[in-house]
Amino acid sequence: MGQIDFTDPLVLAMCALGVVLLLVLFLLIFALRASGRAAKAAEPLANQMLMMGEGLKAMNESQHVLKGGLDSVASSQAQAMHTVEARLGHVQQQMQDKLHEGAMKNARALAELQERMKDTLQGSSEKTTQSLTQLQERLSTIDKAQTNIEKLSGDVLSLQDILSNKQTRGAFGEIQLNDIVQKAMPPDAYSFQSTLSNGKRADCLIHLPNPPGPIVIDSKFPLEAYEKIRGADSQAELQVAVRDMKTAVRAHIRAISEKYIIDGETADGALMFLPSEAVYAELHANFADVVREGFDARVWIVSPTTCMATLNTMRAVLKDARMKEQAGAIRRELGLLNKDVGRLETRVSNLDRHFSQAAKDVEDIKISATKAGNRAKRLDAFDFAEMEDSSAENIVRLSPDDP
Repeated sequence: MGQIDFTDPLVLAMCALGVVLLLVLFLLIFALRASGRAAKAAEPLANQMLMMGEGLKAMNESQHVLKGGLDSVASSQAQAMHTVEARLGHVQQQMQDKLHEGAMKNARALAELQERMKDTLQGSSEKTTQSLTQLQERLSTIDKAQTNIEKLSGDVLSLQDILSNKQTRGAFGEIQLNDIVQKAMPPDAYSFQSTLSNGKRADCLIHLPNPPGPIVIDSKFPLEAYEKIRGADSQAELQVAVRDMKTAVRAHIRAISEKYIIDGETADGALMFLPSEAVYAELHANFADVVREGFDARVWIVSPTTCMATLNTMRAVLKDARMKEQAGAIRRELGLLNKDVGRLETRVSNLDRHFSQAAKDVEDIKISATKAGNRAKRLDAFDFAEMEDSSAENIVRLSPDDP
């Protein structure tokens, strides 16, 4: 049974009303006892009091009904609270399960994310390392290229210093000529700095057979006149530079013709080697008259390219001449080879004859061996009748002394 909650306002109001009614009843009874004379006058009041008592009784019954209702409400409330607590526990358990599942999923997702980030960072690290390595290699290549450029710049400056001096310029042309000749000709087909009968020393002498005979190649480099033509700023300067160019080239042609063309000793001509293709092209493009003068003086102007082609032609001529010199020896060797082949044929014929005789002798030996084997078989079988029928003429003798 449920307890009355005296903190409820309705219960407090009912209690206060009961107390008031009891106080009023007590006052009425006291008044009736104190004054008997007022009995008649108090009858209506007594009736009212009875009515009020009945009302109080009814109120009491209502209070009991209300108390039962309150107990029922309290029981329902307790059951509802129990149900709510059960539902709250179930919901809390579900929430805990979901939170745990979510935490597990988050943990797995975080682990996968960490693994992907690790792989990504590792791949990025490797790519970064590879990129840095390639960058370092490229920087190293750039450093080498820079070093080569600096070296080339130094070489260019050295080349300019060489070409600015007439003696070093001549030495440069001779070195280039020597390199071309060594590449194009066999070692015994040329000589450098050879002294001729007139006491002049040639830069290079090619030993060709007669005709045409040894031919001289002399290196010349009229660079100063060429640079004046390239650097002329006015028509007057250009005319002066052209005149100087013609004068320098004609002087070189005349010097080569006088020094290196000797009747009976050298070929009827010589080569003037220009170590610059640009100077060679300038001569043939704008100084055709000077080139023709060189032809008339039997001096042919060549550049590094045309010099190589000319030397290859000379090499072919030299090879043909050497083959002609060796033609007699080749014919003699061919005659001896022919005799050796004839003797070999005779000896092979004799050997073939011996092989034929030996083959015939081997065949006869095989026949004799076969007959001897057959005779041995008959002797082993004691078959003498067939042996008596055999003719002595059919017996093959192993030697002339056999009976």
